[in-house]
Amino acid sequence: MVRRSKSDETSKGVRRPRRVLRGRRVPQIKIRISLLPGILTTANVLCGFYAIMWVLKGRLFPASVAILVAALLDALDGRVARLTKTTSEFGVQLDSLADVVSFGMAPALLSYSFALSGFGRLGWIAAFSYLICGVLRLARFNTRCKTIEPKYFLGLPIPAAGLAVATSVTLADGEAPGTFLRVLFLILIAAISYLMVSNFKYRSFKQLNFAKMHPFGTMIILVAIVIVIAAFPGTMPFLTVIGYIVWGVIETLWLRRSDARKEQEEELS
Repeated sequence: MVRRSKSDETSKGVRRPRRVLRGRRVPQIKIRISLLPGILTTANVLCGFYAIMWVLKGRLFPASVAILVAALLDALDGRVARLTKTTSEFGVQLDSLADVVSFGMAPALLSYSFALSGFGRLGWIAAFSYLICGVLRLARFNTRCKTIEPKYFLGLPIPAAGLAVATSVTLADGEAPGTFLRVLFLILIAAISYLMVSNFKYRSFKQLNFAKMHPFGTMIILVAIVIVIAAFPGTMPFLTVIGYIVWGVIETLWLRRSDARKEQEEELS
């Protein structure tokens, strides 16, 4: 009768099942992690849907807040996908479809109910122009996302355009503006509609790594931002979005000018 050593018994009776269990746990963890960006994108669509419902009920301020929350979720789902290394073509398409609802249809309806309805036919044309320019912006991004420099977006991102509409409503506290402000809002809608399909470059901040930044300095900056926004909750978000829009135009013109100078210097040399 052949006796088996304890090492043989443990290797056959204990270690192999543990290896199998360990091998099964890793895929489960990966599957759960890969669901996080999709859950955030779904929440993004839900906020856009709620914004549309609030607009239909005539409650513009809650609709604008829902768009703001959707923008936060949109920023998180892409960063979570990159951190967990679960980016995929399906996720890109799903995110774009979510953006059509949350930052295309919802802000278009919000802008029309807020100020553009007073212009009659011109008002709904402006609202539709915003929507179709946003859709064209997303279609161009999907076809060129692999060839465009990741540091910049080509054209104003549709979430920033949606935030420009939402923060305008929160700035007015959801109340209908006067004639002069309605004209300014119409000009704003026309400007951001054009910028979405233009060739102006806007920073994407995808390469911003908070882990490599100085913790204490980053904390001070974040605390200062929170204090300023808390002190001016209606004004600062609007000014921040407008600053981002204007900065993209200025930076693009500056880059074009510097490129033209380099070409002239190369020709002279």
